[in-house]
Amino acid sequence: MTQMNYVLIPGAWHGAWVWQPVARRLREAGHRALPLTMPGVDGDPSGVTLADAVAFTADTITRLGLRDVVLVAHSWGGYPATGAALRVPDRVAEVVYVSAVVPRAGVSQADELAPEMGAFVRGMIQSGGTVPIDLGSVQSVLLPGEPEPVQRLVAELLVPHPGAYFLDSLDEAVLPVPARYVLAEDDIALARPGAEFAARLGVEPILVPGGHETLITHPDEVAAAILKTAG
Repeated sequence: MTQMNYVLIPGAWHGAWVWQPVARRLREAGHRALPLTMPGVDGDPSGVTLADAVAFTADTITRLGLRDVVLVAHSWGGYPATGAALRVPDRVAEVVYVSAVVPRAGVSQADELAPEMGAFVRGMIQSGGTVPIDLGSVQSVLLPGEPEPVQRLVAELLVPHPGAYFLDSLDEAVLPVPARYVLAEDDIALARPGAEFAARLGVEPILVPGGHETLITHPDEVAAAILKTAG
């Protein structure tokens, strides 16, 4: 079995912590798993751009000398994952989107949202430079139906997302490597239907149980789907 290097990219408001349950299972399967926290998420978000997140991801792969890399992205993480695959295609074997945005060139995360939501996000950025998330959104959108202690714990872990991450776009978005799409079947948090994002790759989504936070609620199934797509 070829040992793969899984580089795991979180979505908006999340850090490397969200990937830890899945990462443990990937390691138990004999692979290397490296969850990342994007620049500005665990520090000063001012001046941070999408280009910084792309560079951070690609530079980490290069600095560690990684090859046979599977870039795995959740939610907004599809942007830096796609950008990094374009930067270091010789080191990337595949990109796996897990309930993630599959970017289009010149289209930002805010542009993918419904017009009223996009305007709301832009307004929040203009007033503070970051986009926060509250407990109500966690309970109704990210983790609906989950036990309240779990909802509250996740809400405590989430941090405001750098505004430029929502407003910036990629100049190019056609992947030079294979890609797959894993979709949480009850996800209601994506900007567009997951099947639409999968169609941008020309693939059918691989369904896993749970909602947007399936990385936490169903790590066994998510890890199994990621391992399957890497084969």
